[in-house]
Amino acid sequence: MKRKRAVALSYNEQHIAPVVVAKGEGMVAERIIERAKQYDVPIYEDQTLATMLSQLQLNETIPEELYKVVAEVFAFVYQIEKRIEERS
Repeated sequence: MKRKRAVALSYNEQHIAPVVVAKGEGMVAERIIERAKQYDVPIYEDQTLATMLSQLQLNETIPEELYKVVAEVFAFVYQIEKRIEERS
């Protein structure tokens, strides 16, 4: 059985691309997910993407070859947040 992996990304206007702000496997991954839920941070599950992103260092910008897939993830998250705001 594969160990669970989690990677947290952050993006704002100061970054040229999303940045890895947390990453871990096993119990560390569980804690990252737990904290995300605690603070209502959207969670997107894709173990293949998590495996690729987990190879990066903390505070490292994602590589260009992952821009498209990560942009799709961020678009998905923003759509969910927008729907939640509309219902409030």
